[in-house]
Amino acid sequence: MIFQCPGAKRFKQPQPESIRCETCGREIEIWSDEVTTKCPGCKQAVTRKSQESCLDWCRYAKECAGDEVYRRYLRDKTVSIRQKLMGALEKHFGGDQKKIDHARDVAQYAEEILRNEPGDWHIVIPASILHDLGNIAGGQRGRDAAGAEQARRLMLTLGFQKQDIDEICSIIEHHHSPDALDTRNFKILCDADSLVNFKDHGARQDARKISEAIERTFLTKTAKELARKKYL
Repeated sequence: MIFQCPGAKRFKQPQPESIRCETCGREIEIWSDEVTTKCPGCKQAVTRKSQESCLDWCRYAKECAGDEVYRRYLRDKTVSIRQKLMGALEKHFGGDQKKIDHARDVAQYAEEILRNEPGDWHIVIPASILHDLGNIAGGQRGRDAAGAEQARRLMLTLGFQKQDIDEICSIIEHHHSPDALDTRNFKILCDADSLVNFKDHGARQDARKISEAIERTFLTKTAKELARKKYL
């Protein structure tokens, strides 16, 4: 008889459950493999309170649940911790709304790119929110290294896995050097950041020069298409 892990059953064979909408108090249905849903009453997004699953720590999680289920779980879990990361960022930057808005914009572009490019939501989204966490005097390299270390300490308190923390921090530390790393997650973060910053470089250039700059700057096909729509 083939062993079937009971912990993965809620993801492989989802069942309806009930949670309460924090906005209007209505009891609504959510499937056991979902983290977020929309309240049919007030139309607000409702996020299930974070719960640790065997998919978070089991070494066989990906093989047991299957690649598609595992990737969807990590993506949905990222949505559930996004608010915590943004809250920590707001606390870190205090009244500096410009930095907070920048991080939020980069995260939104990262999500757009991830819908069409093969990347890992649970890596890219935290990196996009925390990528400019460094806020010390000195050169850019020093700020990025400091930001990576601050991000590491924060993610440890939120229960991130060590291997994920290492990759996220590497992306943060090198994100101002697009040639530093050759990974899909790094390229998506760099492109999301560039989509927000690009307007600072080509506002007064003609269409041909802007088009050439887009080809030079962006690393993914999706980001290039988004840049053309936004800036041409």
